[in-house]
Amino acid sequence: MNAQTVSLTVNGRPVRLTVAARTHLADALREELLLTGTHLGCEHGVCGACTLLIDDAPQRACLTLAASCEGAAVRTIEGFDTDPLMEALRDAFSEHHALQCGYCTPGMLATAYDLVRRLPDADEARIRSELAGNLCRCTGYVGIVRAIQATLAAFPASHPGRAADGPAIAAAEPTPRIVADAAAGAGTAPAALTGTANGMTELTRSVAVDLSVAALWRLLRDIERVAACIPGVTLTATDTLERVCGILTVAVGPMRARFEGTAAVAFDDAARRGSVVGRGQDKLGRSSAQGEVHFRAEPDGDGARLTVAMRYAVTGPFAQFSRGALVAEVVARLLETFAANLVRAAKGEDIVGGQALGATGLGLAVLKARLAAYLRKLRDLFRS
Repeated sequence: MNAQTVSLTVNGRPVRLTVAARTHLADALREELLLTGTHLGCEHGVCGACTLLIDDAPQRACLTLAASCEGAAVRTIEGFDTDPLMEALRDAFSEHHALQCGYCTPGMLATAYDLVRRLPDADEARIRSELAGNLCRCTGYVGIVRAIQATLAAFPASHPGRAADGPAIAAAEPTPRIVADAAAGAGTAPAALTGTANGMTELTRSVAVDLSVAALWRLLRDIERVAACIPGVTLTATDTLERVCGILTVAVGPMRARFEGTAAVAFDDAARRGSVVGRGQDKLGRSSAQGEVHFRAEPDGDGARLTVAMRYAVTGPFAQFSRGALVAEVVARLLETFAANLVRAAKGEDIVGGQALGATGLGLAVLKARLAAYLRKLRDLFRS
């Protein structure tokens, strides 16, 4: 594939890399910059060994294309040599025997660094939940948890070392606001990743729908038709208008989960607002998810606008996919597909994708869209 030149900052140093469009960040760091502290394990985003910080947030380097890091600030394990918080974590890991073979340690330390800065009051259960995306085959996690607890005790929220490279991230934020994207049609703006609150990731999204606001709201009130329009969702029972049972099937790379659960549904006809709050569990893989969706229909010129605010938390093997920009884009694409299916349903047309379209297809679509955007940018640079 065509080579691309990317400008980014790595461990505080400006860097220009020329890489193939398909090269992931971990390979670029290891092979081009010889920063071999970023370890590669599964290369499917499952094990967490390659976790590092991109723009101060933990990300999987094996799932991140190097070409997508234009202008980003990347921090690998080599970039923490003089950081007081990381020094405390390293000392605690040694004292509490939190490493044996050490292969998972760079990624584990990156996750722990983010955890201590973001969640100053985390208890043992929360620490274990946050570590669910980093696999360790040696320690049984007991020493790792104790090391993080010791660091949390040594670095309270007011400790200046917590903000060595920027302000500490608050442990809780306000309830998510439902906001509209810039006045643009579906597919032109990404979902907004608004942060975390009470352990739940927050996303907002607004898309234009080619229906009247009354027609859109009538569709949203029909929970069975709505479910049929959402990729990967199947309703198994609608006991009442306020409670539904269903299955959400998700496939990401080699991982597949089938979340079975229930949800409470509420509607406000006067304000054309509604909400779905539920939880589910993947019995085979032992991942679990909980979340809430708040939605509203509003007039938008001759059509309508569907605005959605989502909050969710995932534990177990799927936890590593519950945060990050790629997830935000996948959710954005899912909502765009959902909006398009609503219009087709209103017109009596066949729904495209339906239950057959899972997160894998959405993720591939996002990656294809990203690559296309980078290639267009490269073409424009050559033309200029």
